[in-house]
Amino acid sequence: MLHSFFALLSRMKYIHRWALMRNAREENLSEHCLEVGILTHALCLIGNKKLNKKLSVDRAVLRALYHDAAEILTGDMPTPVKYRREELKTAYKKVEKEAEERLLSTLPDYLEEEYKKVFFPEEEENTAYENKLIKAADKLSALIKCEEELRSGNQEFATAAASTRRKIEEMAEELTELKIFMEDFLPAYGKTLDELTE
Repeated sequence: MLHSFFALLSRMKYIHRWALMRNAREENLSEHCLEVGILTHALCLIGNKKLNKKLSVDRAVLRALYHDAAEILTGDMPTPVKYRREELKTAYKKVEKEAEERLLSTLPDYLEEEYKKVFFPEEEENTAYENKLIKAADKLSALIKCEEELRSGNQEFATAAASTRRKIEEMAEELTELKIFMEDFLPAYGKTLDELTE
């Protein structure tokens, strides 16, 4: 029997983000999920190595890589629309869950249970905190995109950059890992390749 799960995932590269805004460089869902995975990895390692936490780095990174996979079937809902009203946010979460279940149904039985653990993890120690770090990584990715656009002269992203930075600063009050990343790593994103390799 033919299974379409991985073929569907490969279509992430066709889902463009920031659809309501003019982009100096388009960003697709595939590269966004990779970046969120990389940033989640960093945040979890900061938590474990610098703050002596016991986060499951592997579990969090795996979940981060698939965090927007439902958008293969739903498309990318613009943030201002998704979060405008609570009932819309709730309805969209339901649609996302149905899309994730539909994606999982395209796997053979012997893999479906393993992927369910990624898409719908059981509550374990630190799972809720890891979810917050994944959300923080998602916001960091958005801020990095906004600031790249601003450096390219695209003022279209000025408001999004300011509101995303405010949200991250709020999150950093609770997430020390995020605060550390913002201080120690984020400023380097504004440098040129020559400056980064000196």
